[in-house]
Amino acid sequence: MNGPLGIPAARRRYITVCALFWLPLGLSLAPVILLLTERGMTMAAIAGLFAAHSLTAAALELPTGGLADVLGRRVVLVAAGLLNLTALALVGLGSAPWLLGLGMVLMGAGRALSSGPAEAWYVDTVHADSGPGADLRTGLAAGCSATSAALAAGTVLGGALPWLLGVGPDLGARLSEASSGLVLPLSAPLLLGSAVEIAFVLYVLTALPEPPRPTVALREVLRGVPATVVGGLRLGGRDTLVRRVFLSAGAAGSALVVIELLMPGRAAAVTGASESGAVLFAVLACAGFICSGFGSHLAPLTARLAGSGERAVMASLGIGAGGLLLLGATAGSTGAGALVLSATAYGLVYLGLGAAGPNENDILHRRVASTGRATALSVQSLVLQLVGALTGLVIGVLRPGPVPWLLAGGILLAGSLLWLRRSGPTSPTPEATRRPPVACPSAAQEEAASTS
Repeated sequence: MNGPLGIPAARRRYITVCALFWLPLGLSLAPVILLLTERGMTMAAIAGLFAAHSLTAAALELPTGGLADVLGRRVVLVAAGLLNLTALALVGLGSAPWLLGLGMVLMGAGRALSSGPAEAWYVDTVHADSGPGADLRTGLAAGCSATSAALAAGTVLGGALPWLLGVGPDLGARLSEASSGLVLPLSAPLLLGSAVEIAFVLYVLTALPEPPRPTVALREVLRGVPATVVGGLRLGGRDTLVRRVFLSAGAAGSALVVIELLMPGRAAAVTGASESGAVLFAVLACAGFICSGFGSHLAPLTARLAGSGERAVMASLGIGAGGLLLLGATAGSTGAGALVLSATAYGLVYLGLGAAGPNENDILHRRVASTGRATALSVQSLVLQLVGALTGLVIGVLRPGPVPWLLAGGILLAGSLLWLRRSGPTSPTPEATRRPPVACPSAAQEEAASTS
């Protein structure tokens, strides 16, 4: 990189990367549960596949976060895109349980690789241009909004595409017959997502400049990762605010997995068919992501009105918890009023989580040094994935009804109450105020990323 990229350009590129990465996953969101059901999978088996995804992501979060801090943000993002490309193709085309399981494992690996590098690249670029005191919340909120917009657009398209293939000449049936059942109408959004991943990889390669890093042997790279992992694990133990961010991420993971597993079936039950249920869920999910993006956009205002980022997180998570509890209260109702309340509650969950995210990450980045920034984000994602996986396994054996929703609502409410007690100021620690190094960090530097 010849010089600082500039905050406006860095923000635009960060927004584009967020949109391109999450669009394929949005395409898969509405049809994937119904596709797996069409392939003959039971809800318990589907919960197991999602647990394989989450546990893989959890197991790889810290090692891959360390790789991003050692090797660079761009190469790790490219690897994430290639893994997701393969995973979406396997899940879209696979019918054997082992193929579907492999696809979910690869998707989990891609999720782990992607959890921190793009955001770490943006923060490093802003700090290189304007110093460690530069505003981060605005750009982070814009990235969250772009993520929500991409998920919303992808979910609408992913839900509508199978239905569109079934109207008129019924191209979906012809496609399924021509491929001997390999490609179903519900497979099309996932295959389209694989194509978008190609665009993501190409954009990352061309648009995310980084300072040159010295060429190091693979053995030296792997030697540096354990120190980064240890530093990541110690982050939450040394800093109360960082620990609260991590635990709040776990609470959000419970909320998200309940929605991912239960809402598609709830939508299909309302419409009476899988394809139309996918369309209804796509509309709901789109509305949810719009609410999430709106919440992210309001995150700076929320912090100002609440008086601090901590209070803003508490209020936002409380709103999300209220939405989950309302979804539980309406789980057994089928009237028009109950449907309206359910849709409202669904929007509240995403509004609350969207408003909480930028404020949580603003707190996190002001407590963590550049050399461990991607690792810290990986710890945050690890907790989200691990708690989400455990919640999904519990939900898989619970009877349908209000209990799963109430369980997730209680967990998210507990996450909100973590912020009830105020802590010290969230100003950067001495370690976090250093200019990011341009060389490959040593093990000692990576251990120093753990802030006190």
